[in-house]
Amino acid sequence: MAVAHTTVAPHQHVADKPLEYQNPVQSVKILGFWIFLATDMLLFGCLFATYLVLRTHTDGGPTPHDIFDVRGFTIETFVLLTSSFTGGMSTLAMRNGNKRQLLTWLIVTIALGLTFVGFEASEFVSDALRGATMQRSAFLSAFFTLVGTHGTHVSIGIIWMIVTAIQVAKKGINPISARKVFVVNLYWHFLDVVWVFIFTVVYLSGVVM
Repeated sequence: MAVAHTTVAPHQHVADKPLEYQNPVQSVKILGFWIFLATDMLLFGCLFATYLVLRTHTDGGPTPHDIFDVRGFTIETFVLLTSSFTGGMSTLAMRNGNKRQLLTWLIVTIALGLTFVGFEASEFVSDALRGATMQRSAFLSAFFTLVGTHGTHVSIGIIWMIVTAIQVAKKGINPISARKVFVVNLYWHFLDVVWVFIFTVVYLSGVVM
């Protein structure tokens, strides 16, 4: 009896991978970005540690109770976490090869990111008008450095996402643009995780304690 042999195409195992990982060069670049995120995590870890040490050093100036607006930072949190969902949807659309949905979700994510930055800038201006500036106390220096560094990262992410959306609009979905969409959303999710810690460690503890 003849035995039937099943032949597997050499590229079949590649097709099972997400588009952004199908090209070895793009896979290495994604690995490099994971390493970058690890170093960025160390940066934020140092900023959190500094804040925890200095948060009680108000020097008679404004305290967390005086400047933290529960409604404001709650809205910021809702907006940024929603943008994490829409960013994830853009990655899903990319993997499904749906360019139109991909661009739509990227635009929504960008809009939410701009909204978040707008609320944060408004918060900083309001604090400054009440005399809560970086120079006033060690607590305020640590607060503005930590939250401001995160806000700067978000602003960079918005610009990055705009550039990525333009590239997708011009060149479509391919292994290179897929890697860029995946990486910028990976960066965005990282910032959302950092914000959850800021929301808990800085804002919630500042209001409760």
